[in-house]
Order: sequence, then structure tokens, then C-alpha cells
Amino acid sequence: MCTQTRAAALMANIPPADIDPTGVFKYVLIRVHSKEEGDDAEVDIVRGYSWAEYHADIYDKVSEELEKGGVLDCECVGGGRIKHEPAAKKIHIYGYSMGFGRANHSVSMEKLKVRYPQYEVTWDNEGY
Repeated sequence: MCTQTRAAALMANIPPADIDPTGVFKYVLIRVHSKEEGDDAEVDIVRGYSWAEYHADIYDKVSEELEKGGVLDCECVGGGRIKHEPAAKKIHIYGYSMGFGRANHSVSMEKLKVRYPQYEVTWDNEGY
């Protein structure tokens, strides 16, 4: 019999990437962990929004929502910027967060490729 923890079930339903539909904006790479004993499940997710003045604004809002039920815990593993050009079907990931450091942009790229399979998704470590 296969049993799935509550945390694993919740994590399976978290979209791997959620970003604004267009523009240049800050993003964070968040690692979501299970808080359940004996469950070491985790998943990385990308969140990026133009409303955020700071990377921490995104992390605070997303982690608060995900941690509400007491089953999940979040950790920001870095940040950067995203340039989203929907007309050209391009996403470029770059830069870093002053507060959280540079995200592993290659991990972020893979998450965005899942969400935007028809896009050309690129990254580099240049810029702020």
C-alpha cells in the first residue's frame, strides 16, 4: 500500500513557477519542505512579480501562504531578476538578490521551462 504524506500531497499541487505575464521583475527561488516527522520531501519553486520592491516581499507573501496549514516550511535559496517577453516567447533569468544572494538560475530555468514549454528560457550571472 502506497501512502503519501499530507505535505507531499500539498507539494504535488504547488505550481513549479508563477511569474508576471510580461516585463522585468525580481524573482526568488524557494525550497518548500515537509515539516512532518520522517518526511524529507522538498520541492523548489520560482516566484517573480513586478509589484515587489524587494525580493523579501515575494518570499514573505508566498511563504506565509504555503506555511498556513503548519505542514510545510519554506526557505529562500536565492533570487535574481527575470525578463519576460511573451510576444517573443523568451524568458531571461539573471542577477542576484542583495538579501538572499544569487539563486541557482539553472534550477530556476528548468522550473520555468516546465511552465513555459514553448519559450526560449536562458540565464546568466550578469547584472543586478
